[in-house]
Amino acid sequence: MQNNSEVSPAISYIKTKMKRGKIVSAEDAVRVIRDGDTVGLDGFIGCCVPEELIIGLEKRFLETGEPKNLTLIYASGIGNGKDQGVNRLAHEGLLRRVIAGHWGLTPKLQALALNNKIEAYNFPQGVLTHLFRDIAANNPRTISHVGLGTFVDPRNGGGKINSRTTEDLIEIVQFDGRDYLAYKTYPIQIALLRGTTADMDGNITMEKEAVTLEVLPLAMAAKNSGGFVIVQVERIAERGALNARQVKIPGILVDCVVVAKPENHWQTYVTPYNAAYSCEFKIPTATVEPLVMDERKIIARRAAFELKPNMIVNLGIGMPEGVANVANEEGIFDYLTLTAEAGSIGGIPASGLNFGASTNMDCLVDMHQQFDFYDGGGLDLACLGLAQMDQYGNVNVSKFGPKLAGCGGFIDITQNSKKIVFAGTFTAGDIQVGVKDGKLQINKEGGYKKFVKDVEQVTFSGRNAQINNRQVFYVTERCVFTLAKDGVELIEIAPGVDLEKDILPYMDFKPIIRKLRLMDERIFQLPPMGLKEDLLTIPLAERMAYDSAANILYLNFEGLSIRTKEDIDGIAAAVEDICKPLGKKVKTIVNYDNFSIVQELEDDYINMVKYVVSEFYTDVTRYTTSAFLRMKLGDELKRRNMAPHIFQSKEEAKRALGKKD
Repeated sequence: MQNNSEVSPAISYIKTKMKRGKIVSAEDAVRVIRDGDTVGLDGFIGCCVPEELIIGLEKRFLETGEPKNLTLIYASGIGNGKDQGVNRLAHEGLLRRVIAGHWGLTPKLQALALNNKIEAYNFPQGVLTHLFRDIAANNPRTISHVGLGTFVDPRNGGGKINSRTTEDLIEIVQFDGRDYLAYKTYPIQIALLRGTTADMDGNITMEKEAVTLEVLPLAMAAKNSGGFVIVQVERIAERGALNARQVKIPGILVDCVVVAKPENHWQTYVTPYNAAYSCEFKIPTATVEPLVMDERKIIARRAAFELKPNMIVNLGIGMPEGVANVANEEGIFDYLTLTAEAGSIGGIPASGLNFGASTNMDCLVDMHQQFDFYDGGGLDLACLGLAQMDQYGNVNVSKFGPKLAGCGGFIDITQNSKKIVFAGTFTAGDIQVGVKDGKLQINKEGGYKKFVKDVEQVTFSGRNAQINNRQVFYVTERCVFTLAKDGVELIEIAPGVDLEKDILPYMDFKPIIRKLRLMDERIFQLPPMGLKEDLLTIPLAERMAYDSAANILYLNFEGLSIRTKEDIDGIAAAVEDICKPLGKKVKTIVNYDNFSIVQELEDDYINMVKYVVSEFYTDVTRYTTSAFLRMKLGDELKRRNMAPHIFQSKEEAKRALGKKD
């Protein structure tokens, strides 16, 4: 990997062309790339990809045979699965080495790697975004726990893809008695980036881009390596015309700017421009299409049962995307925050070749910042794909025989989320299922086993998850597994599925089976499952708190809905469990905000209240902001010769309780 200590004739030519500013053609810009350079490329699938620059580089090589033996480094998958993105650069002689986070959408590049035509590495996406930052800061290594126990760990191959790849770019280091991975840094001579608007001094804004990714650290990495920064934009503004607060890449980092042809500057590979992706407006969530009742919806529905209020969630591409649709159908979007590794916080992540973009975001951060948050444990739940799993709870999504998908952000996300849900069909290859009378029907079995003794490549380490006490679930359309301390445990089976006939014969190992229960029957019925009510239901035990110092029992009945006699009996039993062992009566404050009860149970409820008051309370006050409920409950209490007054706030209720001392 060479440096740019000497100014080449091509660079001198470009600088001459830029006397009137930094605006040049793609053809002129790529002339600065020399044999052996390391080229840093930005983009996320089809978002923020500098396609014009990539086309220009390919064209130059095909016409002149130069430049040769480049090292290409990029964090996310950049391609459409056919011929766009880095697929254009898959020419023998052009590339010597590729270091990438994801390979799944670049089949032409995959072929070079798998046929030993280039040196090839697969590193975690988040680590690569942080590597750019460390190169910019001239740090010798990027230190991270991400990758331990996986194929990236140097004890398991160090992320090398083929036999031609021999240089070790990762080392084991220790701090405070714990292992970490040290990823080597190296100079970047060229950065190929993209923005929306540039002024004549090269200041870049990104107002129409769906994401901002790591354009700034990549630009800094190249500039501080003595390299060259080229940025593709769609329009030019006069000097001083840009709002400084919107400038994402300052002109001091930018050497030249290329105005792209419109067809090479789409917002994603399938969307010319969607103003909702760039946060110009928000769309109604009602426009999100409901899923048909197939294996994808069944799996997404079961995965959605792991959601809890106020969770921060990451959903992977493919099968896990259905969880967002289910959340919308169930009306629980407002109680969750969905994120995507590309940088969105809140809103609805897009799918397919739009993945990376989001609508209705609360905030958009750079991708390296998002991975800072993820790596530190900010995710409450991650739902990602389940391609292959083994007896140790390891998951492989990155390599299958001649197919090289790569890890992307999978390792970063699954190693750091508090709860992980892997979602996928039980078998692979044209599986077809349906539901009838609330039961699962397997109409056609898949042709390939996914539950094997040993995965081909460890993208998720079950052992690492056990050591770090992660909650792990493996959700399929017919059964659910969890990762227990002693191994993989089968915990749920779908109604209509036979354990001996439909599950065990399609596994290469026998799971632990202790208490096997049926999956929730609502999953296999057409109407919405009522997840909103479940999500907002607080267990009775969590609604009651006793303050021993003040001898006050707090009952939080906010949002409580009484629908059966068993609900009433449960309250009485819970109060008894707290108060009987005390051996004395307590003062009590009850919150009745948004409390509801069916009319035919009102007498039973008041009788229960009369019982607990006489048995366990010295004094009791109640409050609710609902005037109707204050009047209704007050009348019922008065009719039974009980203290009828219900206050409007907790403070009023507490003051009233204190006056009775």
